[in-house]
Amino acid sequence: MCKTQKFMPSLDFLHASVAFGAAAIAGVINSMAGGGTLLTFPTLIWLGLPPITANATSTVALVPGTAGSVWGYRKEMSTAEPRMLALLVPSVLGGLAGAMLVRLTPASFFNALVPYLILFATFLFMVQKPIQRWLKTTDAKAHQSSKWFAEALFFQFFVALYGGFFGAGIGILMLAAMGILGLTDIHQMNGLKSLLGGTVNAIASFYFIWARMVYWPDVFLMVIGAIVGGYGGARLARRMGATAVRRIVIAVGLVIALSLFIKR
Repeated sequence: MCKTQKFMPSLDFLHASVAFGAAAIAGVINSMAGGGTLLTFPTLIWLGLPPITANATSTVALVPGTAGSVWGYRKEMSTAEPRMLALLVPSVLGGLAGAMLVRLTPASFFNALVPYLILFATFLFMVQKPIQRWLKTTDAKAHQSSKWFAEALFFQFFVALYGGFFGAGIGILMLAAMGILGLTDIHQMNGLKSLLGGTVNAIASFYFIWARMVYWPDVFLMVIGAIVGGYGGARLARRMGATAVRRIVIAVGLVIALSLFIKR
């Protein structure tokens, strides 16, 4: 079983500035297409936190920023199917199960798994469109069937399980799953991703806090940065367009995964 490690990193001006800046940029990236935790997670490790504690701290810190993203996409969210809100149920169940799994995972195994998890999420996002065409899920009629909705619930549970276990990359994985299911409006997908992903992270955060796996000094700094970046990122994403947004997410995922492989 994983136990929270005791440590006291120096919270000087440099530490505070880097933590705040990473959270602000992550909030922007999360609003644009997901993957902001791919920045905050390794940053917290660089600042001196053990990987499991960095994962828990990053998850808790970025939850408030999700509210800013959801509000920023409120117009696109208003056109989403009402039944999509049912995806909140597997989000809660999967998020809690994933967070509990973190605490049961040996720290050495978790550390070794990190770069593969990030690479997996990024790769899935890259091949989203070919898989979507192969499955022919872009047909509007398919979205009205009970089978399609059951598949959506199934997908979301395992995405939430992944997100509760490892916060970094959940946005990329969730957008990829939505794309495979046939959703095509990147901004509406971002709104749903923010709502569902925020639910997953909120449930996982409650568990991490209860299990005392969080380093609070960094949380307080990063919450403010994530809220500012989250709202501003939604406005910026509309101006940049879907293609640019997707390229940014892929680039972030590949760079972070490569850097972690090199570090090993």
